[in-house]
Amino acid sequence: MASPDKKSFALRLDPALWAEIERLAAQELRSANAQIEYLLRDALARRGIKPASQSIPRGRPPARREPGTD
Repeated sequence: MASPDKKSFALRLDPALWAEIERLAAQELRSANAQIEYLLRDALARRGIKPASQSIPRGRPPARREPGTD
């Protein structure tokens, strides 16, 4: 299921292209959806376009420091 902060749409692909996307995604340990998003971002970057990321930050948040403990 698509996360609420992502645009969902139908995309028709040639079966051979889909097979290559799935193969590449498996090699890079990504889902086919994540692989398509990666390829689109890479194509935009090659054209000098960097879309603003609206994704939720992942990973552990920075450790809190108590005042005066530097």
